[in-house]
Amino acid sequence: MKIVVRPARPGDITTIFAIRTAVKENLLSLEQLTEMGITPEVILEMLAVPDCIWMAEINEITAGFAIADHDEGSIFALFVLPEYEGQGLGGQLMNHAEAALFQQHAQIWLETDSLSRAAMFYQHRGWEVVEQLPGTDKRYQKKRS
Repeated sequence: MKIVVRPARPGDITTIFAIRTAVKENLLSLEQLTEMGITPEVILEMLAVPDCIWMAEINEITAGFAIADHDEGSIFALFVLPEYEGQGLGGQLMNHAEAALFQQHAQIWLETDSLSRAAMFYQHRGWEVVEQLPGTDKRYQKKRS
């Protein structure tokens, strides 16, 4: 099994949306993403920022991505195709996103459903709950060590 994490390219935008709309948890349709302002054009603009979006490939199949928001100091997104979960892609993607954000920020944050498997993943990596949000969502933060 060969895992490669690389910077995203404009040609990856379709794959980013295919992965995002195929997940088991926090599933959103293309229409819902558009309503939230997450469009291919927005992702293309984000690609102009170095160290912002990474793609994870396993055995030459693109199976996950992460997006860091440098202005906000946050993890904007991290998703892996369901059939490739548990193989280390999320951890490697998060390593890249955290390292990039910690170059500019002493403290970074993200928001997720506290009942999700993602919440357990983040907590295992040292993220701490700092705020209860509407419903079961919580804000997590991590400090540079």
